[in-house]
Parts: sequence; structure tokens; C-alpha cells
Amino acid sequence: MNFGDNRDMKDMLAEKIAGEITLSPQPGATIKKWRESFSISQTELARHLAVSPSVISDYESERRRSPGVATIRKLITALMELDEAHGARVIHKYTSMMKTNRGIMDIREYPVSIPAREFVKAIDGQVLVAEDELDKRHIHGFTLIDSIKAIAGLNSTDYIQIYGWSTERALVFTGIRYGRSPMIAVRVHPMKPSIVVYHKPESVDILAHKLAEYENIPLIVTELPLDELHARLRELFNWKEEKQK
Repeated sequence: MNFGDNRDMKDMLAEKIAGEITLSPQPGATIKKWRESFSISQTELARHLAVSPSVISDYESERRRSPGVATIRKLITALMELDEAHGARVIHKYTSMMKTNRGIMDIREYPVSIPAREFVKAIDGQVLVAEDELDKRHIHGFTLIDSIKAIAGLNSTDYIQIYGWSTERALVFTGIRYGRSPMIAVRVHPMKPSIVVYHKPESVDILAHKLAEYENIPLIVTELPLDELHARLRELFNWKEEKQK
């Protein structure tokens, strides 16, 4: 696989994965996240690489020393080749995501999952609905959405792309007045996020409350300036769970 100048979608995706693994505070967990995103078992990946499944397990659990560049390259190449054998489902999804950006200000996946309560704390969030659900949920990524542009520009097919690689994410809406439209969109679509965040709404309509309650989705408000909110969302890439001694 060419990691250099060939900028087709497959190579761009490979570079994205390599960068996440290399920079991750928990590279084993990031390898596992991507393997599961490709819907490939440890056994299937190990068979393709001609190694024991315990080797993959040891990397993911970090019982084995973090892999070097050459090993990361082999792992990613194997994921790509297996995906192509399965119809290139993930590669096609990435291509579609790259073409859809109307209303999407930023869309990112975290190297490791973050407990929802920690996520809310990091963005100075106030929980309006379903606070008890925070302890049951994790955040695998975020999508920052310009509500006005999204409503005007995203059709039902495009809307799927705001979920990135996982529905276990925070949908963060800015440009909110009363919050009805985003929750209506969440309500009618079969895919559901882990949490919904409203950035500086003028107020939150009772309908938005009721829809969040009906879907049992934590609804959060943050009053941070947009630049600060965006910075904190990205700072969570460095989040690392404290190990119990």
C-alpha cells in the first residue's frame, strides 16, 4: 500500500487510521476500535496476517509492546484488503463521508471511547434531559453541525453521514434558536446518537425536551464560545482513562 503521494480515498483512509493509532494515548484500544469499525474479528485478521489470534489480542489489550510503523502498516493493509474482499463497505462509506460536508463543521472519531459524563464535564455542559443515561453511555466521536446550513442543505441520505463511523457520538448543534428542528431530525431517523448538545441556544423549546425524553437521549446545553467549545472537543483526543492501582 502506498502511504505517500497517491491521494485516492483508500490511501487517505489508511493515513487517517495510521495517524490515529500512532498518536493515540492508548494505541491498542485504537487498533481494536478500527478493527471493529471494519467488522473484522480478531481471528479473521490474524488469519490474514498469518499470526496467532493471541498476537492481535495482545496488541489490543496492550499486553504486547505498542506496534511499530511497519506493524501498523501491515495491520492497516490487512484491514483494507479484507474490506475489499467484503465489498469495500468501509472504503465506500469513507468516500461518501468525504463528499458530504454541507452544514458539517467538523467530524472526528476519538482514539478511545470517553464516558459520556466525562465528555459533558469537559465542555461545561448542563444536562437538561436523561442525566441518568450518561453513566451508561460512551462517546466515540463528535460531529459539530451548523444547524441552519444542515437544515437547508442535508437530505435524508446525507444525514446518515453526520454519524461518521459510529452512532455512539455527540451531535453538537450550533446556531440553535429553540432546538426543535434538531430533535425532530433525531426523532424521525432510525440512527440515534449517544447524546445531543446545543451550543448557546436562545432557549430550549418544550418540544425538544419531550422528544429527548421520549428517545431517552441526554440533551445537553453548553454556553462556551464556539472556538473554545471546538478546542475542547478536539482536546478530548488526548483523554486517557486513569488506571486503577
